[in-house]
Amino acid sequence: MRWQALASLVVASLAIMGSPGPATISLTAAGSAHGVRRSLGYLAGVVAGTTVVLLAVATGITAALLAVPAVQPLFLAASAGYILWLAYHIAKAPALESEQGAGDAPGAAGGLFLGVTNPKAWLAIAGVFAGARLADGAASNALAKVAVLAAMIVLINATWLVAGASLAGRLQDPRRARAVNLVLAGALVASLVVVVRG
Repeated sequence: MRWQALASLVVASLAIMGSPGPATISLTAAGSAHGVRRSLGYLAGVVAGTTVVLLAVATGITAALLAVPAVQPLFLAASAGYILWLAYHIAKAPALESEQGAGDAPGAAGGLFLGVTNPKAWLAIAGVFAGARLADGAASNALAKVAVLAAMIVLINATWLVAGASLAGRLQDPRRARAVNLVLAGALVASLVVVVRG
């Protein structure tokens, strides 16, 4: 194991994969609206979907998919549709009235769908995965990167969920809750625009 390369990979993944994007912002919104416990299914779905992206990058499936001209526009359309639907529901969410929150928390299926179709995840993971060499052999290098980045996926997404839940106590006031929901929904749409344009 190349320890300096490992440290570089961890720092790069925190900076690139941990920056605000559709999944992280939606986890923050879920945490603030529904709390950690009610959002665990959504977190598990996002982690599973993002891990699928990681495995696709590691095995070269990403390059093969992007070589098919019709795949990228369909992929972006599905992702954009779900992100816009999610942003609408975040914007319309009522104030948190108790620890249980109001309304239905997003589920694992929605998290899985967003994790797999999140364009930022594909770009960020591909960039981070290509950047460091942790071991001499190709297979051991890929396995080490997958292990480290899978752990980072869990850590980064859980941190955003907990950060969102830490806002919950401040969202008892309906006006403040509405403002936070609108900011999070707007940030979610903005993150989509940045990723699609970038």
